[in-house]
Amino acid sequence: MAKRIWMIAAGALGAAGALGVANVLGARSAERRYPPEGRFLEIDGVRLHYTDEGQGQPIVLLHGNGAMVEDFTLSGLPAALAPRCRVLAFDRPGFGHSTRPRDRRWTATAQAALLHAALRALGIERPVLVGHSWGASVAISFAQEYPDDAAAIVLISGYYTPKWRPDLVMGSVGALPVIGPILNHTIFPVLNRLLAPLALRHLFAPNEVPASFKAGFPLALALRPSQLAATSMDTANMNEAAATSRKRLGDITVPVVIVAGSADAVVDPEGHSLALHRLLPGSVMRSVADTGHMVHQTATDDVLAAIDTAIAAGSAAHPGGDEQRAGA
Repeated sequence: MAKRIWMIAAGALGAAGALGVANVLGARSAERRYPPEGRFLEIDGVRLHYTDEGQGQPIVLLHGNGAMVEDFTLSGLPAALAPRCRVLAFDRPGFGHSTRPRDRRWTATAQAALLHAALRALGIERPVLVGHSWGASVAISFAQEYPDDAAAIVLISGYYTPKWRPDLVMGSVGALPVIGPILNHTIFPVLNRLLAPLALRHLFAPNEVPASFKAGFPLALALRPSQLAATSMDTANMNEAAATSRKRLGDITVPVVIVAGSADAVVDPEGHSLALHRLLPGSVMRSVADTGHMVHQTATDDVLAAIDTAIAAGSAAHPGGDEQRAGA
């Protein structure tokens, strides 16, 4: 009996090892298939990947959990803004082609500090920060920590109210010590690939997943063990990020524009976006009817209008800023 148990255990370990090797090789293959679209910047031990196009008022795009700069590229936002703005989109640490050193906890505050250092290194002054979902948490933290260094913030489909949710607990398993890395390198890439169609339908509901997104989004990059780990860690930090920012809402002095799909099935707009709007006097709320979590993909014109509102509000709050940037 004991011998049989040892044989089963050895077989399971062998299968896990083979699966781990296959996933590592698959990750390398994905990185060759989907090379970086933009440039790299070495900041505080992080190799940060970003795209940069256009001239004028700086707009910084921050993607949500599990995504990367391609999400914004496929939405059409950069192409629509670039003729009149300087548009930068960053792969947040651990996503896309950016690294995620293990020597610190990548809270929203830590990611905002990294972004702040990156923008200073690039000579970007007072951008409008546009954050989708988890990226909205980073944008809020940036506005709280560096109020003089942002013109305005646009928060899209964000998570602002800490709540216990079973899906957050399940999504955080990959962040656990020991078991997390094992699962991220073995079962989770396969499981997430099988569940991807269902997950995408949930993200876009009630809208259809655009054909351009299906064809263009580099899913293989999102399923690498390293990015699955980053996704799990950000999931584990969602309630902490919401609670931390909520305590310091009074520190936000820049104009705020909030955008949410009225039918968002991922983050309840009433409990998050509308609740935040009520807590931030002077904020602008744009609720997009019959639209889900990926509002920047399915209602791009509404998001562009929100960004224009933020640009105008930022210019009104700091008259002369455009002239100073033009002369820089």
